[in-house]
Amino acid sequence: MQENRRFKETLIFLKERTLSFKNAFEGLAYSLKTQKNAWIHAIISIFVVVLSFLFELTLQEWIPIVIVIGLVWMAELLNTVLETMVDIISPEIHPLAKIAKDVGAAFVLIAAILSVLVGGMIFIPKLIELFNNL
Repeated sequence: MQENRRFKETLIFLKERTLSFKNAFEGLAYSLKTQKNAWIHAIISIFVVVLSFLFELTLQEWIPIVIVIGLVWMAELLNTVLETMVDIISPEIHPLAKIAKDVGAAFVLIAAILSVLVGGMIFIPKLIELFNNL
């Protein structure tokens, strides 16, 4: 009897986790469908990953690249959440709603600037070496 109950609890747990992942992917899909900047982040992320493979980055170089890509995506998704919530709470134009949206956009901007700095530190020396060897 106890084993049957545990089995059912395990199945419920797995079903709930599956639903959580489904919801998360729906949120990502919504962001890609509705946010132009999400497409820009997607294209740049793919470009940087391809470039990282081409330059055969070391593990120590991959780690900050993966972290800043993830940081930019988290910032963009959080900004989408913030904008959506502000639109629900304040559908009409309001100065405080503008401030909330502007601060959210600034969060994404800072993450993007950080990613460019990290990418520059890793890729610029490799590009210089590549061009010096031509």
